[in-house]
Amino acid sequence: MLIGSSPAPGPPSTPDVTLRRWCADDLDDLVDAYRDPVLRHWTSHPVTNAAEARRWLKGTQRDRADGRRYTFAVVEEQADGARLVGNVVLKGVTPQRPAPEVGYWTASWARGRGVAPRAVTALSRWAFDRFPEVTRLDLLHQVDNVASCRVAQKCGFVFQEVLPARPPFPLDGHRHALHA
Repeated sequence: MLIGSSPAPGPPSTPDVTLRRWCADDLDDLVDAYRDPVLRHWTSHPVTNAAEARRWLKGTQRDRADGRRYTFAVVEEQADGARLVGNVVLKGVTPQRPAPEVGYWTASWARGRGVAPRAVTALSRWAFDRFPEVTRLDLLHQVDNVASCRVAQKCGFVFQEVLPARPPFPLDGHRHALHA
């Protein structure tokens, strides 16, 4: 049984960026974002071509349908229209998991402008509103990912512990927590 029987609030929102469902029109932007070697380094499932992007997009739809994972494209309005600037995801929304996990990535062209903290904060607020029984969210990252540590801190996630390395992650990790 999945948690979250309350009516769903609207999509996450934040000033300056919009969080929305991924769609087929995002395919080219998704492949472009994953051309970045930094993003590929930190992700366990890189998207390197259109076929992989289609599978990734279908996976986000399937995961949302079973109610255990909610993935949002992060877009920013620019003079020439909206542009993809990142991704946020709420993972493991099940009664068996003590706290769902928040994940994210930021496209190379949007880094250093506060996109990730704004998007993660919006997703976190949405998660607590959407799932009132969830009282804690976790944000995990590998110990050498200093940028993710800074994002966690900016969003109010407090460092909890060092986690031992486990595949596919070769190094220990940090667990940060945010309480409702």
